Formats: sequence, C-alpha cells, structure tokens
Amino acid sequence: MTKRRRIKFERYGWRAKKKLSKSWRRPRGHDNKMREHIAAKGPIVTVGYRRKKEERGLHPSGVRELLVHNAGELEAAAAAAGTAVRIAATVGKRKRGDIETAAAELGLRVLNPSRT
Repeated sequence: MTKRRRIKFERYGWRAKKKLSKSWRRPRGHDNKMREHIAAKGPIVTVGYRRKKEERGLHPSGVRELLVHNAGELEAAAAAAGTAVRIAATVGKRKRGDIETAAAELGLRVLNPSRT
C-alpha cells in the first residue's frame, strides 16, 4: 500500500461565510468557478479520486477494523490476520475493561482504548 495524501473536499465559500459548514456540497451555481473546474478553487468530488478496492475501508494504519460489543466477538478478529478491534460506543466501562483484557490476551490491538 503506497502512502498518498488524502484530498480534503471542502464546500465552496466556507471561508467567506460563517454560516456555511466545511462539509462537502456540490456547487450548482451558473457562474460558480469550482463547478467549472477552475483548479485554484479546489477539487470536486469525482469517481477518479476513489481508492483501490483493497484499500477501501481500512484504518489509516493499514489494518481492517472489526466492531465488537462483547469479549465473545473477539474470536472472529483473532482468526482473521491483520485485524484490529474497535469497541462499540454503547459499551459501558466495566465491559470495556473486560474486552481490553481479553484482547491483550489474544494479542489484538484495540483502536479506541479507554483513557484511564
């Protein structure tokens, strides 16, 4: 996997108007320079920017993510090579600790460990 700079697609005019968010919206105005593909106005989301099929859905570190809700689901991650574990947001503090200890025993990496 080659390291490439990810392009940030930002909404046209978000710097000029405070009420506009950065999140991408397609420019549709008749005189809009971004819609006319003027390079200095920024890139437009097109199919050519898509990643390779084997790179899609990977964590930035280059491993596949598996969302787990309990320690029993770690077995599937242990079987698959090159997989890291992300603990679901709805998991509480006690069960999160159980999952982290079980993952350490299996030699799995937890992408979002508890802060304490």
